[in-house]
Amino acid sequence: MEAPAVLLVMGLGWKFYDADDYHSEENRMKMGKGIPLTDQDRIPWLCSLHNILLRDVASGQHVVLACSALKKMYRDILIRGRSDVPLEVDESAKERLAGEQLLVVYLCGPFEIISRRLLQRKGHFMPPELLQSQFSILEPPSGPENFIQVSVDQSPLEMADAIMEAL
Repeated sequence: MEAPAVLLVMGLGWKFYDADDYHSEENRMKMGKGIPLTDQDRIPWLCSLHNILLRDVASGQHVVLACSALKKMYRDILIRGRSDVPLEVDESAKERLAGEQLLVVYLCGPFEIISRRLLQRKGHFMPPELLQSQFSILEPPSGPENFIQVSVDQSPLEMADAIMEAL
């Protein structure tokens, strides 16, 4: 778990999910070979994450989800799901999730800082060489999305404080 997420979860007492833990083995192997994921690769993963969020909302649980939802379409799937994918919980949970005050925390920073951090990460299936492909498709959140922007050039404590203040 990333340092800001640890501080955030500890400060709020909420459940934490790292979206990377839910990638299919095929996606992990593809990234491990240095091949960027396509929308078609990501959509089933995002739908699974949506179902996790639905399940937790249905049970009254608050959640922090660390996820590289690089495009608006990906964030929309996380929040609203897809009509062509069956729900794993009742329809009322989906309505509550769409009506909840969901906050996207956009951790932004220059390529160099993020690249340096990726190079320090050990044992992850995504090689740092794929970072450029992620920057290439990045669609930063904008209105009317409910989001805050937090710079990664702050300390983890400063980032967690900024997020908690926004909540």
